[in-house]
Amino acid sequence: MQQKPSDNLLPAEAVQRLQEAPIAWIATVRPNNRPHLVPVWFVFVDGKLYSCIEARSVKGRNLAANPHISMALEEGKHPIICEGRACFLQKPWPPTVIQAFLSKYEWDIDSEERYNALVQVTPDKWMKW
Repeated sequence: MQQKPSDNLLPAEAVQRLQEAPIAWIATVRPNNRPHLVPVWFVFVDGKLYSCIEARSVKGRNLAANPHISMALEEGKHPIICEGRACFLQKPWPPTVIQAFLSKYEWDIDSEERYNALVQVTPDKWMKW
């Protein structure tokens, strides 16, 4: 089943999995066009995905140069995959996103020094089966 963001929201079961899953894998594109794949902590808030990363990490540098991103839940038996565009949010970060990280991971991203970049992923396409 494929679903576009304009098709309204994901099914409730998919939203619940996105809210509860601890890990997502993100794929970014290096400047030499090779993929870069890493696991991250993430939250799903108001139809968008968020990850707090190091701005100078490989994924951070990749996203600064090319905003195309894919994210997939760690569990692959019934995948949920998002293809979209990433952007770096400036502080102050949305309180709902800060609270989502605090609730999910007991992690206050607002006071974090190492992971200093909040990436917002706006979905272009959802894939689920």
